Amino acid sequence: MKKKALFNWSSGKDSALALYKTFQNSEFEITCLLTSVNQQFQRISMHGVRVELLKQQAQSIGLPLEIMQIPEMPTMEVYEKVMQETLTKLKEQGVTHSIFGDIFLEDLRKYREDKLADIGFEGVFPLWKIPTQDLIQEFISLGFKTIVVCVNQRFLDKSFVGRIIDQDFINDLPETVDVCGENGEFHTFTFDGPIFSKPIDFEIGEIVYRKYEKPKEEDSSDTACDTSASDAFDFGFWYCDLVEK
Repeated sequence: MKKKALFNWSSGKDSALALYKTFQNSEFEITCLLTSVNQQFQRISMHGVRVELLKQQAQSIGLPLEIMQIPEMPTMEVYEKVMQETLTKLKEQGVTHSIFGDIFLEDLRKYREDKLADIGFEGVFPLWKIPTQDLIQEFISLGFKTIVVCVNQRFLDKSFVGRIIDQDFINDLPETVDVCGENGEFHTFTFDGPIFSKPIDFEIGEIVYRKYEKPKEEDSSDTACDTSASDAFDFGFWYCDLVEK
């Protein structure tokens, strides 16, 4: 009897590779893809990808899509409330496990596992502790194709956004940047590969710069976005818009 699991889908490369590995594992039956979306802009949180393209991914993968509508820059309290309500609903449908594409962030894994335990879920991490150099080479060799849709200006400049990840891209990365962007340096949208029945068709739109304002109230700075660094609000993000064809 397979264990029922939801898959936390970001639309990017780590999610795609983790999902591929889960498909190779007969232990789990994936009931749905779960993605958090910015309620105001209808784009995937942090990645900035339009919901229309997210839905195309799910259709090509062949799995139902569960969308969590999240306010922009939500407090942890708001984020956790939405997540708990969503997981409780899925638990009633027999889901017991939650699968992630995390690689080596220990604090994040502990946070996820603690919150899941409160609801009676177990976390699964198919990519955990695999060297990121190995993961990115495996990803490319399997035939996956992914485009960089967001870069954190603290780590990378505008020239990296809108690029396909290939060996040239990897070679151009500064030594201080993880090749999988595991520290939040960049985010991607995966549009082709062995988990898709057909490629996702899109064209590149405008490239925009966005800087987030520091919350005015000290209490509200505990947001679900990664603002832990003291200079987090001194830098912005470059986004490459992808437009559905």
